[in-house]
Amino acid sequence: MTTTDTARPAAPPTATPGRRISINPRQSGIYVAFALIVVLFEVLTGGALLEPQNISNIIVQNSYVLILAIGMILVIISGHIDLSAGSVVAMTGAVSAVLMVNLHVPWPLAVLITLVTGAVIGAWQGYWVAYFGIPAFIVTLAGMLAFRALTLTVLGNQGIGPFPDAIRTLSNGFTDGYLGNIGLGPLGGADLVSLIVGVLTVAAIAITQQRKRSARLGYGQDVDPYPVFVAKVAGAAILVLAVVVQLARFKNLPWVLILLAVLVVGYSLVAGRSVFGRHIYAVGGNLQAATLSGVKVKSVAFWIFVNMGVLAALAGIIFAGRLNQAGPTAGVNFELDAIAAAFIGGAAVQGGVGKVVGAITGGLIMAVINNGMSLIGAPSERVMLVKGVVLLAAVAYDIWTKRRGTA
Repeated sequence: MTTTDTARPAAPPTATPGRRISINPRQSGIYVAFALIVVLFEVLTGGALLEPQNISNIIVQNSYVLILAIGMILVIISGHIDLSAGSVVAMTGAVSAVLMVNLHVPWPLAVLITLVTGAVIGAWQGYWVAYFGIPAFIVTLAGMLAFRALTLTVLGNQGIGPFPDAIRTLSNGFTDGYLGNIGLGPLGGADLVSLIVGVLTVAAIAITQQRKRSARLGYGQDVDPYPVFVAKVAGAAILVLAVVVQLARFKNLPWVLILLAVLVVGYSLVAGRSVFGRHIYAVGGNLQAATLSGVKVKSVAFWIFVNMGVLAALAGIIFAGRLNQAGPTAGVNFELDAIAAAFIGGAAVQGGVGKVVGAITGGLIMAVINNGMSLIGAPSERVMLVKGVVLLAAVAYDIWTKRRGTA
């Protein structure tokens, strides 16, 4: 008996990577909200918000909160919280002032000792959280009170200053115009070095995103169509160049912006590319599963708080240098601003979700609100009201998108 072979050749896979537009409302919503807030205050302030000097002021005046937000986002991703960050900023600022001003320790050594002090504070709190099992809320609440008391003990009711020129330059200074200015037509002159840095940054963004897209295609994952991909990269490039041009027209790039850029790139790589970063997300996403998978959850929690202490010490040096003295009231409510920046930037209340860039965006939203409402002459109570509403809306949006995704 003859049999007819009815088998058909295998059809090629129907999946077409590159044909689907993927939009994550949880990640994209924060950037859309940031753009809308900037446009709103640009209109309300009559164009003053995006003036070169004002953009520089926004960055310099909020640098310490952005530094804290980088550490806070990692703490929140891991499922913890830190209420002591502001008090640690005050205490480490006081330590740096005593070393540099009173004891005349050379500023590089004084900065190193201050950062080590922050690490020791973080290790102290991390031990009680990770190895003794006390909730981070309680440990850091106790730390908020204790380190504020130590600050008052060291400083009393007076500030210590002035700081060395190098510290003031790091906090308030700008890069020198090494290559002079270049004409930009109606915009006037702009620092050539700053413009070169902006162009190199745009090139780095484009190369990084292209490599990421190629890697996703190599694994057969869905990516945006190429025109959409180009549009996204172009939007980021236009934003970066617009900010850099405005800064180059004022007083070049602030040194603290360069420091922030290094921190953002470094911590983004740690969070997204390293084993330790994956462990942070695993611990915050599902503690039991992470434990069963062999993740050293206690060690992760401990080092997260050590890192938070170091960044708080760095913020303390920057803040004290900006004011040119360490004061007993420094750091008040800084931890609340950092926590708000993390949640507004997309961190999940339950942990396991968040990005360093998102926390920076959340911090910039808070900075634009503060600056914009100051420019229009709004009273302080109205500023606090708006910031509270924005924070509540951000968390509500996060919960809504999660429920929507589950449904």
